[in-house]
Amino acid sequence: MDDIILMADPRVAAVPVLDCGERLMDVRKTDSLLVDGRKQDPRGAFAHLREGVIDRLLQAQAVLPHGLRLLLIEGYRPPSQQRRYFEEYAAELRNTHQDWSTAQIRAATSRFVSPPEIAPHSAGAAVDLTLAGLDGRELDLGTPIDANPEQSAGACYTHADTITNEARRNRTVLAAALTSAGLVNYPTEWWHWSFGDRYWALATKAPAALYGPKEPDSPW
Repeated sequence: MDDIILMADPRVAAVPVLDCGERLMDVRKTDSLLVDGRKQDPRGAFAHLREGVIDRLLQAQAVLPHGLRLLLIEGYRPPSQQRRYFEEYAAELRNTHQDWSTAQIRAATSRFVSPPEIAPHSAGAAVDLTLAGLDGRELDLGTPIDANPEQSAGACYTHADTITNEARRNRTVLAAALTSAGLVNYPTEWWHWSFGDRYWALATKAPAALYGPKEPDSPW
């Protein structure tokens, strides 16, 4: 686990952004991608992603074994919401680990919530998702989506060795489909995949990120 590059790593923030200008699109307007409503917000921001990300999700779903579909939980997240999530989780860790430095708190927080200034979700580049059957029921992937490292005892890490064989097989199927379409995983969250953001650029050695943060009041 020590070789994982966290979102708070300066190398992620150092990646330049050359936003290509793609708009955020509503995933619910596609006919083949399932969208779960648990993260529903009044504007429906949660169901929006950049068009290039949606295209790659469709590619990934096309290569899944028969009877399986992607189930999308959350896509775009406004920067103000991302900041609130980051600060709330940092406060929890600070309360539990009062001897940790500011840098340690920031790094540990970024295992589960990205620093708001570089967050892939706020760029419309990241999606939290899982696998479901044709009836829409979720498969077992080892932990609930959004189970943090403390709640899951580290089982939220993509390559955790404390999950069942069935969950491991399902994670492998999910990863194979998404990586074949060009998305990258954040290794501390099996459900978090992205394309075009800074973390993706660093992981793939791209010269720059394709998508930067978008404010909710900017043109979608």
